[in-house]
Amino acid sequence: MTRKLLLASIAALAIASPAYAAPLVGTDALREWNLIVLGDLQSSSEVEGRTFVGGNLTGNSSNYQIGTPSASISGEPGLTVVGDVTGGAKNLNNGSGAIVGGNVDSGFNLNGATQTVQVGGTISNTNVNQNTVQSGLAASDPNFTADLNQQKSLLVSSLTDLSTTMAGMTSNSAVTISGNRATFDAAPNSDGVAVFNLTSADLDKIGEIQFNLNGANTAIVNVSGSNITLNDNFLGGTQGLGEHVIWNFSDATSLNLTTAWGGSVLAPTAAATTSNYVQGSAVFGSLVQNGEFHLGTYDGDYYPPSTPPSSSSSSGGATPVPEGSELPILLFGVTGLLLGRRMSRRLRGAPGTLGEQQA
Repeated sequence: MTRKLLLASIAALAIASPAYAAPLVGTDALREWNLIVLGDLQSSSEVEGRTFVGGNLTGNSSNYQIGTPSASISGEPGLTVVGDVTGGAKNLNNGSGAIVGGNVDSGFNLNGATQTVQVGGTISNTNVNQNTVQSGLAASDPNFTADLNQQKSLLVSSLTDLSTTMAGMTSNSAVTISGNRATFDAAPNSDGVAVFNLTSADLDKIGEIQFNLNGANTAIVNVSGSNITLNDNFLGGTQGLGEHVIWNFSDATSLNLTTAWGGSVLAPTAAATTSNYVQGSAVFGSLVQNGEFHLGTYDGDYYPPSTPPSSSSSSGGATPVPEGSELPILLFGVTGLLLGRRMSRRLRGAPGTLGEQQA
């Protein structure tokens, strides 16, 4: 049984239970969220898919889930914020819903299909209408905040480990630079993975990028260096790159993006600024967002090697999928975890709710 089928089975059990799935890590997180910011996000733009913010969400009015993302692995809402939401009103679209650990001072505009918004603290400037809006959940359910912080902690450790693992991979594919044009010719291995390694100085010499995936399911582009500038043009456009190309900036402490970028971006320790769009998944340490994030999130089959059970390091590696009789045991255990530990977070209202109405 493939890992994707296993995850789909777990998600189906979670929906039927009813409850929601365990926290996502590593490459599964790239499949789920269009944008992951491990710290604070200051935004005046939009995200077509789902967004996770590990700190506070600030800035002018911004938009979330304006497109139709692929089916969720674990039932995540369109916007998840561990901290507070302040600044201009935030627009939630297409029934996306939101979970916020702290307070919502900015208010939400709830557009489209019926939505569910759950807030640990207080919420203001939000018209409930036909939607379900609950507040004060942290006071009534200690697991509400604990679950959000656990998800953040797992994302920080697993995505940092994922980036480090990728950076240590040996290149098997060539980059040809002619003038200011770079051609990435993938030579995928038996698992369909192509690896390119270059430095930030190499990247600075490039003005135009062309990818020849040559059947690669996943192309990993490792770029070393602490200060990264993304200002290149993509020959043939950016469409179709986010699903299969991961740009990995494992050393980056700052990242500045000025042009439309093709491919998912993994920079978990970078303080980033964007002024144009990214076509794919994106992970940053913190972000000042002035450009959009477009769907075309990572959808490849790459999973890093598993971390041995004896290791004390948290890993983004995938747990091997069990075969035969082990699979029902795993599903039973996961389902029990979902039912026992987390049911209250999404099923139960709480004192102090702003309003609760359902169509």
